Amino acid sequence: MRFATGVGKRASIDSAGGPFKGKARQLGPRNLPISQKAMSVSAMLKITLPDGSVREVAPGTTPADIAAAIGPGLAKAAIAARVDGELRDITRPLEQDSHLALVTNKDEADALELARHDFAHVLAEAVQALFPGTQITFGPSTDDGFYYDFAPAERPFTEEDLPAIEAEMRKIIAANKPLVREVMDRDALIAAWRTAGEAYKAEWAAELPEGEELTVYRSGDWYDMCRGPHLASTGRLDPAAFKLTRVSGAYWRGDQKNAMLSRIYGTGWLNKKQLAEHLTRLEEAGKRDHRKLGAEMDLFHLQQEAHGSVFWHPKGYLIWRALEAYMRRAIDETGYREVKTPQVMDARQWETSGHWGKYRENMFVIPDEVPNVDDEGPLVSDDADWMALKPMNCPAHVLIFRQGIKSYRDLPLRFYENGCCHRNEPHGALHGLMRVRQFTQDDAHIFCREDQIVEEVRAFCALADRIYKDFGFTYSIKLALRPEKRFGSEEMWDKAENELRAAVAAAGLNTPEFGWEELPGEGAFYAPKLEWHLTDAIGRTWQVGTIQSDRVLPDRLDASYVGEDGARHRPVMLHRAIFGSYERFIGILIEHYAGRFPLWLAPVQAVVATIVSDADDYAQSVVEKLRAAGIRAEIDVRNEKINYKVREHSLAKVPNLLVVGRREADEGTVALRELGKEGQSVLSLDEVISRLAIEARAPDMR
Repeated sequence: MRFATGVGKRASIDSAGGPFKGKARQLGPRNLPISQKAMSVSAMLKITLPDGSVREVAPGTTPADIAAAIGPGLAKAAIAARVDGELRDITRPLEQDSHLALVTNKDEADALELARHDFAHVLAEAVQALFPGTQITFGPSTDDGFYYDFAPAERPFTEEDLPAIEAEMRKIIAANKPLVREVMDRDALIAAWRTAGEAYKAEWAAELPEGEELTVYRSGDWYDMCRGPHLASTGRLDPAAFKLTRVSGAYWRGDQKNAMLSRIYGTGWLNKKQLAEHLTRLEEAGKRDHRKLGAEMDLFHLQQEAHGSVFWHPKGYLIWRALEAYMRRAIDETGYREVKTPQVMDARQWETSGHWGKYRENMFVIPDEVPNVDDEGPLVSDDADWMALKPMNCPAHVLIFRQGIKSYRDLPLRFYENGCCHRNEPHGALHGLMRVRQFTQDDAHIFCREDQIVEEVRAFCALADRIYKDFGFTYSIKLALRPEKRFGSEEMWDKAENELRAAVAAAGLNTPEFGWEELPGEGAFYAPKLEWHLTDAIGRTWQVGTIQSDRVLPDRLDASYVGEDGARHRPVMLHRAIFGSYERFIGILIEHYAGRFPLWLAPVQAVVATIVSDADDYAQSVVEKLRAAGIRAEIDVRNEKINYKVREHSLAKVPNLLVVGRREADEGTVALRELGKEGQSVLSLDEVISRLAIEARAPDMR
């Protein structure tokens, strides 16, 4: 008998080690049908359906039984059930009066989660069948698929192994093997794993409290420890709806001190059509990769000498400056005051704020004084005063607020900073512009009275809405609620969460149109937050903007104002950002526009290219007039064929190519070629300059 650890990001036993508690029970034969009359009426369960109707059934009846009683079509379509809101197996018996909703593939979010959970389960079984001796660790579902981490017996897996694994997975799916939920005693399961040589699973389960009983799912003679739920059988998966995509290394438990494992990634969907659409999106995403386009367009580069930080080239920094100028205009007109704070601050400040305990391992720290030592002595002394490069701006803004006495009449105070921050992200987590160690935030903190919170958040919602629309994004908005580990009282969290709800309602954003959703447990340790999730041109989402309602930091750092009653009061601190970081936002923009920026953001807005050298002087005069009109223009008078120049500047994503030859020089015209459009238009120079000058203005300046 073989065993495997759990999969699925819903299962706490899989990802966080939380045990599932329940009465030890082996699922036996199929439960008694609804028509069974042996039980007395008083023992029957009342099951309320979504339409309000109530069915009385015997204890032990399953949702599958109820689906079959309603009709054969529903019995075939139902894949799981929500029992009092909890997603469960379709075959798990009902044990008490409940509200029941049957889940089908039309409930796409739930259906995809189940399918990906099962694909990961089947992947683990297939790998152990093909590579005896392989140990299985963890394997969750992801936003578009699944992965599993393996400890191979002989060699790391490679992408050459994937076709054989896919074929074995399809055999398991075709076998239509029932996935049976059972409860096992913790100690018995650990013993079985140790006997089977599953050291990783035994190690993990041994850390759970003694006496715990764990749920496992059986697929033939193969087990997977998991809280579930699962589909009723492997045959409910579409064998044409998944693909294994790549292999990488991964440390056990994400700790580089531990053994290196082999991670196999896959993508899984409900049907072949969804898979094909996803693979097309992946292909398009590859073409839009900001690292590839950044090199082709000469925007930036990264290199080992400053790993995790960005070298901005002149063209890339022009985009940065355009964004910075745009955001400054937005904050200036909405009452923010721009500040600048130190890069390095005393560690005691971070300890007081609470960040030292939460972020210490991700902070770059330095001693305040390095003692003189010989070549063999210690680099720093144990009693050195520690300083840290700031990982965020908020404590420094509190220190500015504390300078001088503040009155209730002074509030709200809105401090804004293009603040450069440093976080010691793990090497493997770094990814182009999307995850870096040095970044600049469009960061602001609003210090306000409690009676001002709702209006301040509502105003921020309106500002964010305007800005995201200027860039062509749609978005959804989420409320991230209190996490398990947090600072502050329950009363404080209740107030903060309700204030954010009220502000979103006042802004008219708490509707399905804006994807309104509440996310339990996903707030910061000091505050709940609203999150803006942008949707780009190919349907991907990016969490970017945020506003957090914080009563913790003002208290820990002793910020106060004098109220109308003459007493000291704590302000509420609203942490907010719209771009998030300039680096990441530019990366998102590169991929959103596929490098074809709107004219106001394009680093080079026009290139004047000559056909013959006789037109060089005219080309130079055209460039000078374009620049005088505020258009970022360059000249190309190289001794190359015009088709070569057109192709080169198209690859560089130059929005407008103004081609000139003898005729254009004589007539005062240009042949305008616009990126992405066929052919060209011969127009007067004045007409082209007028058109481009309007298009080159930022949206807020038109």
